[in-house]
Amino acid sequence: MSSKSALRSQQQHKVFMASSEDYKICVVMVGLPARGKSLIAGKAMRYLAWVGIPAKVFNVGSYRRHATPQPAATFFDPHNEEGERMRRAAAEAAMTDMLQWFHDGKGVVAVLDATNSTKERRQWIYETCHKADIETLFVESICDDEDLIMNNILEVKTTSPDYKGQDPELAALDFRNRIRNYELVYQTIDDDEKNYTYVKLINVGSTVIINQIKDYLSSRLVYYIQNLHIKPRSIWLSRHGESEFNLTGKIGGDANISERGEAYARKLPELLRQSGVPANTKIVIWTSTLKRTIQTARHLKAETGYEKLEWKALDELDSGVCDGLTYEEIAEKYPEDFAARDEDKYNYRYRGGESYRDVVIRLEPIIMELERSENVIIVTHQAVLRCIYAYFMNVPQEKSPWMEVPLHTLIKLTPRAYGTEELRFKANIPAVSTWRGKGTSAKHQDFPAEGAEGAAATGAH
Repeated sequence: MSSKSALRSQQQHKVFMASSEDYKICVVMVGLPARGKSLIAGKAMRYLAWVGIPAKVFNVGSYRRHATPQPAATFFDPHNEEGERMRRAAAEAAMTDMLQWFHDGKGVVAVLDATNSTKERRQWIYETCHKADIETLFVESICDDEDLIMNNILEVKTTSPDYKGQDPELAALDFRNRIRNYELVYQTIDDDEKNYTYVKLINVGSTVIINQIKDYLSSRLVYYIQNLHIKPRSIWLSRHGESEFNLTGKIGGDANISERGEAYARKLPELLRQSGVPANTKIVIWTSTLKRTIQTARHLKAETGYEKLEWKALDELDSGVCDGLTYEEIAEKYPEDFAARDEDKYNYRYRGGESYRDVVIRLEPIIMELERSENVIIVTHQAVLRCIYAYFMNVPQEKSPWMEVPLHTLIKLTPRAYGTEELRFKANIPAVSTWRGKGTSAKHQDFPAEGAEGAAATGAH
C-alpha cells in the first residue's frame, strides 16, 4: 500500500468513525436455541472493536444464570409462570444495564443476545430503545438444516455454562427439550413488523432478507453479518519460516527464507496434521505475495494438494523509508519517529509507509472473505498475524502491536459459541526472536527449539 493509499484508507476509516458517533444502535438477536445467535453476537462485537467501534454484548442468559445457573428444560416451558417471570426479569436487567452503558457514553453498539422469540418481546425492546433514542437492528437466524442444528447442539452441550459438568448425552436431550418449549411460542419476524430494521439469515446465510436499513453503520453491520456462517471450522495461522532478513535484524523487504526457515517449511505439513484435521476436510492455503511466505507454503501445497491463493492484502506492514533497516538503525536515523512509534504503535505510520491501523483497514476484505470461508491456513507476516489474531481473540487495539508471535509456530483457532479456542504447535526448529519490547531494540537471539505443544485458551485475551 502506498502512502497515498494509506492516507485514503485512513480517511475512509475516519468517515466510518464519524458516522458512528451520531448513532446508538442495539443489535437484537432473534431465533430459536442452537441457531448460532451467540456466535454471531460475539463475532459482531469483536469485529466492531477491531475496527474501532466500542461495542458490548449483553447476554440475557448470563443474567438469568444469577438466579438459575443450570435450569432444566421445564424452566423454559411457556406454561411455567415462575420460569417466565424469572426470564422476563433477566431480560429487564440486561436492558437496564444496556441503557446505563449507553447513558454513560461507554459505547456505540450494544448486542442484546437472547431468543427474543415473540412479537410482544420485540415490541417491548423496540419501544424501550426508541424512547432512549437508540436505533434497533433485529438479526434473526433461521435454520432448518438438521445437520447444522445437531452440530450446534453438540457445541452448546460442551461449551455452555448451562451444562457445565453434566453428562453430555443428558445435556443434549435436555437442550432438545428446551428447543421444543421455545418452538411452542416462537414467532418469526414477518410483515406485522415491517417497520423494524432487520436482517434475516436463513440456513447460514444461504438466503438473506434485509429490511429498512437506514444508516451507514447499520449497513456496515449488516454487510458483515451476512458474510458470517455458523458451520464448524478452524483457521490456522503461521508466520513464514525464518528469513535472511530475520537473521540480520532487518525489517520489511522481500528476502528468501533461511536454512532453518526451509526446515520449518518442510515441517509445516506435519504440524498441520498434528494439530488435528478431520478426515475429508478441505483447507485452502492463503499467503502474501512476498517470497518468504510463498516459499514457506510450497511444501504444504505439494504434500496436501490444497488450493493456494496469494493475497496482496496479506503483505507485511509497509515500513516506508525504514524498509531494510534494523531497529538500531531506525533509532539512530529517526529517533523522534522511533519514540513516537513506541508511544502509540497502533496509530504510528512509518514515513511513506503504514500504521497498524492502516493494516487493519486493508485486512477488512480479508476478514470478510475469511468469514465466508470454512477451513483456511494463512501463512503471512508478524504484523498482519497480530491484526488477524486480535480480531479472533478480541485483543485491544493498543495491545495488539506488542504481542509476541514467534516464528516456527502453528496457531490453530476454532471459533466457538462462547469464545475462540486456541492451540499452538511449535516445531523443533530454532529461529531468531524478532519480538521487540517498548523502548528497546529487537531481542535478536535464537529461541530454544521445543516439542509440539498444545496450549488451549478459550475466550478472549
